[in-house]
Amino acid sequence: MTRFRLRTGPAALFGAVFVVALIVLLPLRLVLGWFDLDSTRIAAREATGSVWFGNVREAQVGSIALGDLGASLSPWPLALGRARIGIAGQPAADAPVATRMIRGAVTVSRHAAGIDDMTASLPAGDIFAPVPVMGLDLDAVSVRFRDGNCDKAEGRVKAVLSGDLGGVALGQGLSGNARCDAGALLLPLASQAGTEHVDLRLWQNGRFVAVLLVHPTDPTAAQKLELAGFRPTTKGHMLTVDGKL
Repeated sequence: MTRFRLRTGPAALFGAVFVVALIVLLPLRLVLGWFDLDSTRIAAREATGSVWFGNVREAQVGSIALGDLGASLSPWPLALGRARIGIAGQPAADAPVATRMIRGAVTVSRHAAGIDDMTASLPAGDIFAPVPVMGLDLDAVSVRFRDGNCDKAEGRVKAVLSGDLGGVALGQGLSGNARCDAGALLLPLASQAGTEHVDLRLWQNGRFVAVLLVHPTDPTAAQKLELAGFRPTTKGHMLTVDGKL
């Protein structure tokens, strides 16, 4: 039988084991407090478990509810000065129909913050009222803000609509590809028929401006839109909504 002799003293060995155990069992709530997650507008009621296999309860982005999520810190980006926290979760049983599996990551560094490869269906509530947006579908969406300005954006977004506006049906949904525009995240969304179009701009502080253009099919529809707050322009009937997530 081969015997191995440890050159490390008992005190040093105990110290090394203690450090490894501390890193492995480091509480998620403690680590989240080290990073400026306020810049991502992500918050949660409670964080439990270790930093590698943790959970966050009642997570939300601004006023958009995400529900309960699993969360884990990726070790390799730390060497580059970035914290990358992977998140995943199923909606609760009583969640809105629009909510489904959430999968992606949140990345934070000294000068930048954003999301990576995020796929989710998020309930919008009445955030975009009076525009009847029921939810937002994200498909592999990545967004990075650097020093407060949109630096990178890609992926497909769909706005799920419900009901009508001023008695005029707006179709089933508007979709488009995310991109950056003059420091803001721009979501240029259009219907399949091309009769409705929304330019949704979002800034890192949560402010958004949505410009909705509708091409009415007849004078009666145009009159209904004007009664709902639209104004006629050379591009179509326009409604601007300014708010904060």
